[in-house]
Amino acid sequence: MENKKLKVAISHGDINGIGYEILLKTFADATILELFTPVIFGSAKVAAYYRKTLELELESWNHVSSAAEAVEGKVNLVNCVPEDAKVEMGECSPMAGTYAAQALSHALQAVKKGEADVLVTMPINKAAMPQDVFPYKGHTEFLQAEAGLEDSDALMILTQDSIRTALVTMHEPLVRVPSLISKELIMDKLRAFDRSLRMDFGIVRPRIAVMALNPHAGDNGLIGTEEIETIRPAVQEAEEQGLLAFGPYAADGFWGSDMVSHFDGVLSMYHDQGLAPFKALCMERG
Repeated sequence: MENKKLKVAISHGDINGIGYEILLKTFADATILELFTPVIFGSAKVAAYYRKTLELELESWNHVSSAAEAVEGKVNLVNCVPEDAKVEMGECSPMAGTYAAQALSHALQAVKKGEADVLVTMPINKAAMPQDVFPYKGHTEFLQAEAGLEDSDALMILTQDSIRTALVTMHEPLVRVPSLISKELIMDKLRAFDRSLRMDFGIVRPRIAVMALNPHAGDNGLIGTEEIETIRPAVQEAEEQGLLAFGPYAADGFWGSDMVSHFDGVLSMYHDQGLAPFKALCMERG
C-alpha cells in the first residue's frame, strides 16, 4: 500500500509581510509536492495580488473548504479571511494582524482535528496582532497555551543538521532574565531538551552543553553568582539523574571555537545568547 504524504497546514502570516512571497516562490517548483501535501490557510485574493505584483506566472492554488479535502500533488488553499482583505505591503495594520490570527487559529484547529499532520507558520507582525485574541509574545507562547503547557514545559529549539540550540527563557526583556532563571526551570528545560533530542532527532544518549549567564561564566563570582548558585547545581543534578549535561560554558568562547560540534544540543539562558550565534552560522538553512 502506498504511504500517504504528510499533510502540512500552513498559516499565511501577516498579509502585508513576506509570507505570500515565500509561499509563492516555494511552490513555484512543483517537485516539492512530491514530499508533502500543503494546505495554506489564507486568502485566494491576497495570493492573486502577490502573484500579479511579483509577476509570477503560476497556476492558481486548489481551493478547498477544509484540510480534509486537500488533494495530493496540488497546493491547496482554505479561504479563512474576508474577501475584502486589503493588502498594504510593509505596513503595520491591525486588520492584517486579525487576519494572521484567524489563519493561525484555523490551521492549528486542522492539526488538532487530525485533518493535517503538522503546522508551519509564516511570519507575523507581533505589533499588529490583536491583543484581545492574541495576547502572546510570539508563535511559541501561543502554541504553548493552546497545548495547555506551563512555561517550564514548552521549549523553543532551532536546528540545522547537527547544530541544535534551545532556550531556557524565550521572548523576555533582558533585564528580567536573571530573576526568571532558577535551578528548577533549567532542570525542566534540560529534561524537555533531552526528551526531544531522543524522540524527535533519534539521538540515543544526547550530550547537552549548558551556557553560563554571565561573561566568562561569572569568573568564580566576580562577574555574577548565577553560575555558582543556580546553573552549575542544575547541571550537577541533571548528571545525577542520568542526563549527559555539561557546563556552564562561557557563551562567547563556546560558540567561537568548535565546541558546538562536540554536543548534540546547546541550552542557552536567553533568546539572543542562543539565537544570535545560531543565526550567524545557520541563517540561510536553520
